[in-house]
Amino acid sequence: MSAEPQKIATTSIDPSEIDKFSAMAAEWWDPEGKFKPLHKFNPVRLDFIHAQMCSFFARDPKSLKPFDGLSVLDIGCGGGLLCEPLARLGARVTGVDAAEKNVKTAASHARDQGLAIDYRQGTAEELLAQGHQFDLVLNMEVVEHVADVDSFLTSCAGLVRPGGLMIVATLNRTAKAFMLAIVGAEYVLGWLPRGTHQFEKFVKPEEIRAPLSAAGMQIAQELGVTFNPLTDKWTLSQDMSVNYMMSANKPAIAG
Repeated sequence: MSAEPQKIATTSIDPSEIDKFSAMAAEWWDPEGKFKPLHKFNPVRLDFIHAQMCSFFARDPKSLKPFDGLSVLDIGCGGGLLCEPLARLGARVTGVDAAEKNVKTAASHARDQGLAIDYRQGTAEELLAQGHQFDLVLNMEVVEHVADVDSFLTSCAGLVRPGGLMIVATLNRTAKAFMLAIVGAEYVLGWLPRGTHQFEKFVKPEEIRAPLSAAGMQIAQELGVTFNPLTDKWTLSQDMSVNYMMSANKPAIAG
């Protein structure tokens, strides 16, 4: 889906972050590899996306393909861990990543699975300049890796069609998040390679709300995501002090 192209002067890409994830590209689909925590995190992300989409677009949550006919953009798609299940649920999925190795890994895996997913190397700013818009734009664990959060989210808001939805997932900039997501996950437990995250790039919820609201988006729902070591599972909660997700919609054009 395309709208009138917009002029974009800057990019929110942080080259050091692209290099970091390019180096791990071959491991995206290894559930026991460097992305093991993301594989464990994926079900709760999909549950939130599924619930938000079914509610907002009035789709039957029991349908095998509830998102038939809806266009979805996954920005910073990595190896396609979200793109593939959404394609299986009927969505027309576009996955965009600034790292060429990630895109090649994702495209190869999708072909092996017989899935038609439009993978592209690029940025949100480039897509916006080309005039693209989508029913749903996903920013999942991306904003804490960009160079300019406000600019990035403003561009992403422009990629949401009127009457569409955006979902953001990220890490809160709190002492608790530093202890759990960096000290615990990277240095004590070794769940993630050291240096995966930089605390100063974690994003407070108000730093998501402000640029989205300024871009004409309306915040719909905010929920935290917490890990239970006894069950080894992530669940949605009211605690947004570490991981959290947020949905926002763009009002339809009247008339």
